[in-house]
Parts: sequence; structure tokens; C-alpha cells
Amino acid sequence: MADVVMPRLSDSMEEGTVLQWLKQVGDEVAVGDELVEIETDKANMAYESDLAGTLSEILVQEGETVAIGEPIARISDSGGGGTERSTAGPATASGGPAGGGSASVLGPPESAPPAEETGVEPSEAANGDGRPKASPVARRMAKEQGLDLSELEGSGPGGRILKADVEKAGAGPVGETGSEPATARPPVDSPETAKGQTTYEDLSKLQSTISRRMSESKATAPHFYLEAEVDMSRLVEARGQIKAAAGESDVVPSFNDMVVKACALALREHPRANGAYRDGRFELYSRVNVGIAVSARDALVVPTVFDADQKNLRQIASDSRALAQRVRDGQITPPELSGATFTVSNLGMFGIDSFAAVINPPQAAILAVGAITERPVVRNGELTTAHLMRVNLACDHRILYGAPAAEFLARIRSLLEEPLSLAL
Repeated sequence: MADVVMPRLSDSMEEGTVLQWLKQVGDEVAVGDELVEIETDKANMAYESDLAGTLSEILVQEGETVAIGEPIARISDSGGGGTERSTAGPATASGGPAGGGSASVLGPPESAPPAEETGVEPSEAANGDGRPKASPVARRMAKEQGLDLSELEGSGPGGRILKADVEKAGAGPVGETGSEPATARPPVDSPETAKGQTTYEDLSKLQSTISRRMSESKATAPHFYLEAEVDMSRLVEARGQIKAAAGESDVVPSFNDMVVKACALALREHPRANGAYRDGRFELYSRVNVGIAVSARDALVVPTVFDADQKNLRQIASDSRALAQRVRDGQITPPELSGATFTVSNLGMFGIDSFAAVINPPQAAILAVGAITERPVVRNGELTTAHLMRVNLACDHRILYGAPAAEFLARIRSLLEEPLSLAL
């Protein structure tokens, strides 16, 4: 008889909530089987069993929260000499950090089982117990909406039912990171005030983590800000040419992909900007991993483009789109949220001209990117127009000082104003 304990799925995780048991008492469990869906401070994810045997007892019921290391179930040996899967070493994603990288808003994981299976045989549209194969998020959504999974057609590998399949069947969407949506408490019994009736919303674990980390950043990191205006005219023209020459299946880099590439090249030349101040010393990283802020429902998720300085624009574009899609589908994994050494936050698509962002601890800086707008300029004594973009660099003055920060931002601007430099 072996205990299954609440796993540590990120270094910032202190407790977890059992959302759904994917196996029931008496079920046979194999190593790697999805056993339970857990809500962490990052997202919801299915925990895969490290033991083989029979699920003999469930100690923590759905909806209950316990600390890391507390027993949540027991698995007995089924007679086959249950095999334990090795869990040594931190989990990594393809292209993920091998070590030494700094945390994103959500922090790096220590172990991170995948949120989705990568493939099943076509004949495995149902589990061995007869239940339809479905992702944990899709299973929970169907349960909340009263949908019968056996009546749904899955679009995933081997007919696996995904979140999008449940939404198509009429289920209401959940948070884009797979987190439980904030719930409104019943109205208070006190008389209605001038503000009307008051209700309260509880924060999800993801929202609580963001609130805590951003508060710590502003309280502990001495922010200062540098602003610059970038002439994007040549880049706008170059992207237009790339788009015109692209085939139907070709990925066309966005302006944000180009900003990520410019930042990556500049970070390679300015190690302090690619570092962190922590525990009274500088941490300087050999890899350039750029986090891209992605808006999720009532939250902010920062997946990572690893080794962005070594990738061309199409590779960065492909990575960015895949990461954003996994955020929207609730399939992003902790390794994909870790290891960023710098962050780009772009609100230009919302028509925001400029803004100041909060540093993603413990990184040294974050670049806030505004919209590209055509505005009048004077060139060679004549009035004309140009496509201009405002950027704001927030810096941690403990590691990135004024003059080096200005040189770093100037390098980003020069790279964006010379499109050919981004092909290097």
C-alpha cells in the first residue's frame, strides 16, 4: 500500500485543490495513467500516477484543498509488483530550460506532468473502463454543463474529446488557462447602499499568484522607466512584402514577433538586461528566453519563447502562435511558463499608444509595446508621415542602471528600424 501525496507542480505552489478524480476506488492504475485533476497556482492539470496497482482509497474529495505532501489517495499492489516511475529531476519542455533560467510571473516548475496526451491509437476512443477519452478540462466542463461525453465527437488524437469539442456542443467556456472562473458569492444581507447590492468574487489560485507576485515586484524592485519612439515605416513595408510573397501555409511573422526578435538580439549584447538581481548578487543567464504576455480570462499568462536569439522570425512566429493557442485551450504546461529571462507585453492591438508595465520578477526589465500609428513627422525640412510605435522599458535599478538601460533600449530601436538586421 502506497500513499499518493499532493504533488509540487511549481516552486510557488504551497497547496493544491482536487478538482476531479479521473480514477475511482477499485480501478486499476498503470504508471502514467491520469489519476486526478489538480488546480495549482498556475493552472489546472492532470497528475499522472507514478505507481501501478489498484486505487484502494481516496482520502481527499473533489473540491478539497490540502498542502503539498499531504496524502490524497492510496494505491495497493495489484499483485504485479507495482512499478514506480522515476521522478528525479525537473520537468522540461521541448526547447525548455535545462537550468539556470529565471521565473516567469507564475514561477518555474519542479515537476510538470503534461496536461494533454500527445497521441493515442485510433481504436482508443474510450478508456479501458468504458469512459470516453477526454482531457481533464473537457471532462470537467461537460460535467458542469450536464453533457454526456459519450455523445460528443472528439477532435483530438484518437478521438480524444477536447475543450473546444465541449464548447461546440453548447458548453459555456471556462478560464483560458484552465483555471476555475471566479465565483460570485450570494448578495450580502445588509441593506442596499448607494453603490447598489454588493457581491464578492473569490480569486482563483492563478489570480492570487499574480496579485502576490506583482505586489512583491513593485514593493521590492526599484522600478524606473525609459520611453522611446520607434520609426516602424521600413518594417511595415518589409512585413507587407513578406505577407505578399507568403504561401497559404506559410507563417507570416507579426510585428510582435519582430519585437521579440529585436529584444532577443539586444539581450545577447546586454547581459545585465538578460539577468536578475537576487539574494544580493547578479544572476546572468547564458540563454535568451523571451516571455510573451498573453491575456487569458481574468488573468495574465506568460509563456516562453526559448532561445529566441537563435531562432529566425518564422520560428518565433510559429512558437508564439502555438503557445497562445495552448493558453486559449487551457493546455499550456508549467515548463512552457518557466525560464523567461525577459518579457514583452504588447497592448498595441487594443489601440493603446503607450503604457508602463510591472517587471516580471525576478527579471531585470520588461518592454511595454504600444500601437503602430501613422503620424506626421518632419524629414529633411519637409512634412511627411511615418509609422511610429512607442515603447516603454521598465527596469530594476538594482541591476540595470540608467545609461546601460538607455543603450539597451536604443539597440532595440535601431534593430526595429533596420529590418535586415532582424534576419541575422
